Amino acid sequence: MEILAWLLDPLRFPFMVRALVAAVTVGIVCPVLGTFLVLQGMAFFGDALAHAILPGIVLAFLVGWPLALGALLFGLASAVAIGVISEREEIREDTAIGIVFAGSFALGVALLSTVRSYATDLAHILFGNVLGVSDDDLRLIVVLGILVLLLVVLFYKELLVMAFDPILAVVLRLPVRGLRYLLLVMLAITIVASLQTVGLALMIAMLVTPASTASLLARRVPSMMAVAAALGVASNVVGLYISFYLDVASGPTMVLVATAVFLGVFAADPRRRRREVHAAMSPGPLAPGR
Repeated sequence: MEILAWLLDPLRFPFMVRALVAAVTVGIVCPVLGTFLVLQGMAFFGDALAHAILPGIVLAFLVGWPLALGALLFGLASAVAIGVISEREEIREDTAIGIVFAGSFALGVALLSTVRSYATDLAHILFGNVLGVSDDDLRLIVVLGILVLLLVVLFYKELLVMAFDPILAVVLRLPVRGLRYLLLVMLAITIVASLQTVGLALMIAMLVTPASTASLLARRVPSMMAVAAALGVASNVVGLYISFYLDVASGPTMVLVATAVFLGVFAADPRRRRREVHAAMSPGPLAPGR
């Protein structure tokens, strides 16, 4: 009964119910999309794009637009810019990411420094404030989350081929360029949906940590996505309750829980005894699945 009361008592507060729904939504969407980032080694891309939307947030504040709208527009523009620059053979993709990331973030900080009344809220931008999610924020998070999951379902096979064998994707005449931009757009949408929860600085953890943990536990991509989503939800919910009872920042607490889970799984290495057998049967640590 004490445990039940401990779980239900925070739900007496409407802000806590909204925070819980937002945390669960982000806990599902980020790890599912993060699976593709982990498979393709694009973790740095997610981090760069998260920081690149800062100018959009500040500009939206200056003109009186919703912050999410500014973040979304600038996130999409940054994603397209990285894609266009990296298409040039002379420019490597990591170089394009670094250029757009550094330039956009510097612009955001410069704009932020001119707005003294808003500069004090920088912590909210960087680390999120899930306990401050409003009804409008929650609707936006849920709608954008559903949109991303729907796109993953519709283009799952194509994105899977891109993740495991880009050359095969070309041979199969898949719209490689279009799929690439689709992934970038989905990433930008996911970042905007998760902004209120963990902020810019910790976004990469939501995208990568649960998916990386799942890669140690699952061998097929569908299973990896399911495990990653379950871990993301569990980490967010546990972190949210800890932050409520200990009165600490919610975003960093959720990230710390997810990191602790990863370290525990990494240390235990549950596939260690089967590794030699699977190495003889499979060319890689994951099988694409259906």
